[in-house]
Formats: sequence, C-alpha cells, structure tokens
Amino acid sequence: MSFKAGASIGQWLHVLSSALLSGTGIGTAFYLLMVSLHRDVRVVAVVGRYVVIADWLFTATTVVFQPLSGFWMTHWAKIPWRSGWVGWSVLLYALAVACWLPVVVLQVRMRDLATDAAARGQPLPPAYWRAFLFWVALGVPAFFAFVAVFYLMVVKPPL
Repeated sequence: MSFKAGASIGQWLHVLSSALLSGTGIGTAFYLLMVSLHRDVRVVAVVGRYVVIADWLFTATTVVFQPLSGFWMTHWAKIPWRSGWVGWSVLLYALAVACWLPVVVLQVRMRDLATDAAARGQPLPPAYWRAFLFWVALGVPAFFAFVAVFYLMVVKPPL
C-alpha cells in the first residue's frame, strides 16, 4: 500500500467517523428531545436507555477517533494544527466535547430518573426537567460548534 493510499483510507475513515458522530449525536438528541416533550414516562425510560447506549457505542468512539485521525492527517499533509481553519476546528471541537461530556452524564441521570418514575407509575419528576434544561443548554452550543467544524473541514477557508 502506498503512502497516498494510506492517506486516502485515513481521510475516508475520518469522514465516516464524523458522519457517525454527527448523525448519532443529532439523532439521539432529537429522539430524547421529542420523547421528553411527549412526557410519557414509560416511553422516555425506554428511549432514554437506547440513547445512552447509542452515545456510548457510536458517539464516544468517534469523539476519540476524530481528533486522532485529524491530527494524523494534518501531520501527513504538514499542516500546522494550531493555525488557520485547523486551529479553529480544534478549538470548536474542544468546546463541543466539553459540552458533550456533561450531556452524557445528564442523559444517564435522565434515563435513571425516568426508569424509576416509570417503575413507580409516576410522572417525570422535577429533577428530570432540571437535568433536561441543562441538557438542552449544553447541547445547543455543542451542536453549533460541530456544525462550524464541519464547515471548516469542508471549506477550509483562509483564516
């Protein structure tokens, strides 16, 4: 395998993992948002369980893989990772991940609160809605940071 072929495979894996990261992130957030607003505690408990599983299987693995493959590609292409669009991508990615880490903890808490309420036949408790508000407040900047990173990776504007 030539070095160029290895770079192509690296690029393909980087793009694939970014698609998994954004697709899973947006998809799980959408389902948890919609099911929460629906307020059926039994459905929230079930969907919450699957959201947590999906985030650990897909989002967590791609959150780790993305910077590794990105740094490898910048090294291969001899692009300084602290400058221009790459530097901004790194900063925005760090912001998104800094928002995402507590979101995962909140999702686990929301899942547990919904599961407990469903088992007792009660509605979602106020603690669920407090966690939900923090979840939304952290999810919005994470989403826009990831969108900005996508833009920077595709357009590569001179900065």
